[in-house]
Amino acid sequence: MAATPPPAPRDVPALGKRVRRLAEQLGPARLAATALFLLLAVLVARFSWDLPLMRDAERALYDARATAMAPRAGQDGRILLITYNDETLFNTGIRSPLDRTLLANALANLDAMGAKAIGIDIVFDSPRPDDDLLKARLRAMRTPTWLAYAEQASNPNTIFYEQQKYLEAYQADVVTDRTRPASVLFRTDDDSVIRRWPDRPKGLPPLMANAMAPVDAAHADYQGSIRFRVPARAAEGQEEPVFANLPIDAFAAPMDAETRAGFAGLVKGRYVLIGGDIIDNDQFNTPLSRFTDPISGEHETMIGLKVHAHMLAQQLDGAWATPLGGPLLWGLALIVVLAGGLTSLIDLSARWVALALFGQIAFFLVFPFWIHGRGIDTTTLPAFGWAAGWLLGYAAVATAARTIGARQRAFAQSALGKYLPADVAAQILRDPEQLSLHGERRSIYCVFTDLEGFTKLSHAVPPETVARLLNEYLDRLSDIVLDHGGTIDKFVGDAVVAFWGAPLSRPDDGARAASAALAMYRAGEQFRVDMAEGVPPLGMTRVGLHVGEAIVGNFGGEGRIQYTALGDSMNTASRLEAANKSLKTGVLLSAEAAAGAARGDLVPMGRVTLRGRARPVDVLTPRPDLEPSRRARIAALVAAHDAGDEAAFVTCATDLRREMAQDAAVMFLIDRLTGTEKGESHVLS
Repeated sequence: MAATPPPAPRDVPALGKRVRRLAEQLGPARLAATALFLLLAVLVARFSWDLPLMRDAERALYDARATAMAPRAGQDGRILLITYNDETLFNTGIRSPLDRTLLANALANLDAMGAKAIGIDIVFDSPRPDDDLLKARLRAMRTPTWLAYAEQASNPNTIFYEQQKYLEAYQADVVTDRTRPASVLFRTDDDSVIRRWPDRPKGLPPLMANAMAPVDAAHADYQGSIRFRVPARAAEGQEEPVFANLPIDAFAAPMDAETRAGFAGLVKGRYVLIGGDIIDNDQFNTPLSRFTDPISGEHETMIGLKVHAHMLAQQLDGAWATPLGGPLLWGLALIVVLAGGLTSLIDLSARWVALALFGQIAFFLVFPFWIHGRGIDTTTLPAFGWAAGWLLGYAAVATAARTIGARQRAFAQSALGKYLPADVAAQILRDPEQLSLHGERRSIYCVFTDLEGFTKLSHAVPPETVARLLNEYLDRLSDIVLDHGGTIDKFVGDAVVAFWGAPLSRPDDGARAASAALAMYRAGEQFRVDMAEGVPPLGMTRVGLHVGEAIVGNFGGEGRIQYTALGDSMNTASRLEAANKSLKTGVLLSAEAAAGAARGDLVPMGRVTLRGRARPVDVLTPRPDLEPSRRARIAALVAAHDAGDEAAFVTCATDLRREMAQDAAVMFLIDRLTGTEKGESHVLS
């Protein structure tokens, strides 16, 4: 018997159709609730930087981006740091305020070395005995020199009122066209991390970086992310800091012209920043501080002077991060939430669903890093909010879909009952529109069965026994139909009417139908064997199979409908079933059905004119019990009759009468063909 081909892959309903159907079936109240939940998801995806707890997650993700995508840089030859360090304090014996004589001497030497500008990140907010020396030096500077300024209003934790007044008086006493104040204001987030350039409050002098080097007007008030760079070489023993850092002691020592010329190579043409590099003093957390330093293995803080240097270098490079505009963030939030909602409606194989999920997860993980590395300011990018919004969108739509799941299952149960195979029912449950609620023309394979002798038996045994036997019989045949992917149309007494090709069609419907027809015949034969003692014997189960067009759909009134098929093909299958009795066969297929059956065991049974029909039909029957050679001789017999080859016909008939004298169907075939002319059909009464 020919093998039945595997079922074709199921159709995937269009995603847009599923969304539309979901909206239609939800109803106004549930639809409004789902819309509100989706709106909440969009708001979360847009404003997560402003939400408690989520803000901390966003900051952590930003720090990860800023660290992972930080530019690797060699030493910046444009900027030089000159610092008071702990060794300096030990040598001078002065800690606070810092030794101003040392600074005055260093400035005298630096002023002669050709620096572009000097920025002093030291706030002179309290007196020292050597103030006059430093003031005189500051007033004499020829190199543009910028003095740190801070005020209580914008920086209350750094300076109090009396200190501010002293600072203002000090700077007023030294200001010239070359020596002027500059703001050293930093803004930290409430987790004490510097991530952005500060605002510029009115009344403050220009920011140190803006003051030391020209800044274009478009970025004079830039408040985006600070670009922190990391050393290009980070292996132990090879570290080269981004900014050279030299102790102030080296520049404060008395120098003759030759010595000064040697040091000038380190200073000439550079921006010089002077400040403290002292343990536990003026230390700030940056995004780089969240993760351990590859050299020290510690969470390193950064001195304020170095933060100024990073800002100055960013300004010199014009490396301003491009901000993400509000409309773009709204659009991205909406897209993310819609992606989550649509993902919950995907109805594909597990492999494709997993691919879709992993693709979106990869987007959430990779995309923020990618755009950060391309100069986009991600301090407002809600990466965690996107993930949360996606999950909320997924949950909102999935919950809405589940609320109508019971209704869909009820629809499938009421419309299909036990009339459809499991895989067909599952597809219709996923997409009920595949079950046409109106009539449509389809090409279907129709099967009719009939149990010979059941009417006589029903008069001979009690009704309870009739019901039990009929249910058992129909149950066996129904299982065969469903197992072969067919649709049960109806039961008419002991008869089963079924078809293949609706509500869903498969390429192998013909093979399935033919296999089911033979299996139903065999099941009927086994049922006869299994009959209890004392029950009158039954005849064979006869089966007819035909293929043709029919109108398939739900027919009936408003409250009562039946899914059925109507058309001449159904009548032809019924007449083929009845023809079995005359032709002494158990299963008959029309030639049209046989063409799609893909079976190698079919035997032609000649041409017949079915009862009530004028057009002859070539019929075949499956005979897996016969050897291929005998099936070939029967086929040759019919072919010889059709061709009018009397000699070949007689030879085949003689051989078959000798070999198959006990086969009633074959013997009757020979008799029928003998009694008809070339190609003539046998008319069934």
